[in-house]
Amino acid sequence: MAQEYKLKGLTSIDLKNGEKKEAEVEGIEKGKVLLIKVNDQVHATSSNCTHYGAPLVKGVVTGDGRLTCPWHGACFDIKTGDVEDAPALDPIAKFEIIEKDGGVYIKGEEEVIKASRGHLNTKCQAKGDEKVLVIGSGSGSIGAVEGLRGGGFTGPITIISREGYRPIDRTKLSKALIADVGKVAWRPESFYKDSSIDLIDDEVTSVDFGGKKVSTKSGKTHDYTKLVLSTGGSPKWLPMEGLKGDLGNVFVLRAIPHAKAILDAVGDNGKKIVVIGSSFIGMEVANCLASKKNDVTVIGMEKQPMDRVMGEKVGKIFRGLLEKNGVKFYMEASVEKATPSSSDSSKVGAVYLKDGTKLEADLVIEGVGVAPATEFLKDNKEVELEKDGSLSCDESFAVKGLKDVYAIGDISTYPYHGPGGNGQPIRIEHWNVAQNAGRSVAKVINNPGSQPKQFIPVFWSALGSQLRYCGNTVGGYDDVVVQGDTEKPSFVAYYTQGDEIVAVASMMKDPYMTQSAELMRRKKMPSKSEIQKGVDILGISIPAEVTI
Repeated sequence: MAQEYKLKGLTSIDLKNGEKKEAEVEGIEKGKVLLIKVNDQVHATSSNCTHYGAPLVKGVVTGDGRLTCPWHGACFDIKTGDVEDAPALDPIAKFEIIEKDGGVYIKGEEEVIKASRGHLNTKCQAKGDEKVLVIGSGSGSIGAVEGLRGGGFTGPITIISREGYRPIDRTKLSKALIADVGKVAWRPESFYKDSSIDLIDDEVTSVDFGGKKVSTKSGKTHDYTKLVLSTGGSPKWLPMEGLKGDLGNVFVLRAIPHAKAILDAVGDNGKKIVVIGSSFIGMEVANCLASKKNDVTVIGMEKQPMDRVMGEKVGKIFRGLLEKNGVKFYMEASVEKATPSSSDSSKVGAVYLKDGTKLEADLVIEGVGVAPATEFLKDNKEVELEKDGSLSCDESFAVKGLKDVYAIGDISTYPYHGPGGNGQPIRIEHWNVAQNAGRSVAKVINNPGSQPKQFIPVFWSALGSQLRYCGNTVGGYDDVVVQGDTEKPSFVAYYTQGDEIVAVASMMKDPYMTQSAELMRRKKMPSKSEIQKGVDILGISIPAEVTI
């Protein structure tokens, strides 16, 4: 039951527009709220992000009342507490502010203050003729279904997934190798039951777009009025001997069974592990396994890890962090084959590089990319796949040439209007982008004729220190301006195309990434030359108007 609680040490609220202040709540152990002033009005909200608990006092507040998490880019509307952008699913709580008797009070419930989150009301008894069918159970799917229910959609919603479990936080698979569904699922099973969201464990084999129905491996058919394709990516295998699935203890990593198989092979640790691929997945899993006292070696074709996306300067920093954790690197290297173990010919024993180097291995993990999981559409004459297997979409993620069909996540190629994009079609493989696309589709379905919500891609990674990244380099970049301490590391890297900044990466420099993303949404990001002259983006006021 809501009651009044005094805020410790406050006799009044003295904040300027755009300022934030964290306040302790008397009588509630570790109870805190955040006070924010925007447009001459003070709001009281939860003090922590509902995603991973980041302190929102260190976040960014904009003139239109968006509060952005300093860690992973989750955004909230401070007027309502509602989620604006991924990766948060739950809203922040809002509290009434009362000033009386020389003190400042809030009105709320103790449990809500302690939990530092609001409640997303998605409970529903499905009814009506509108039926949304979602294929796939990844980040895009949960963004779509929760956006639909949270936005008032009351029709039946069905998720068909071949993974065999409810939507999970897939980022925890490579960062922490957690294989327990209960620890990585975003919601309990009861959530889907209460929200009238049916979860079906099956594999879609074909789609009749004209008849608005799908067929599954079990022989069943399901009809729809709106179809959301969110099948994600299929991990690639190298085509070389011993690395194409023909030897045991050689793994890819995409789903819970993959993580479980790796953990079973690692056992009590102390294993010799070879990771092929120096991109995000390879680097994250290498860092995780090295921290568990395994002998880990990474093989990469680039000069530095992730230098295709992050550049050599920043890739070198990542390499140094992992080397401190004991990881060894063979860069600018090509793999030739893997050979069996002398003690068990069914399992891997070594990986050979083309220069003849032999790396002994108890297990091998391949992180060499994914392909859009659209195999079930390859022979479908109603739709044409892009060369990479993805689907071409418009700004609302509607599939071109089809009616009432949307594609999100790894399988979607869509126009990007952020810095360096100019509407150029891109495909981005990242959890956060998929969920935001799902939320955009939900908005369009809930409000026919409305404009889709544009967003700046945000990434993060655990590489010995937390990486934050926003923007996109689809159009390429010709320079990287790095400011700060690269040894600590505590830096901001600005990726530039000519004089335009198209992406920003940071470590231990919150909230530079978040501030950059908000400036990019408003086309107010300073230029490369301005940054080099000493302009600090944290000193730039963020206007209310969004321009992308």
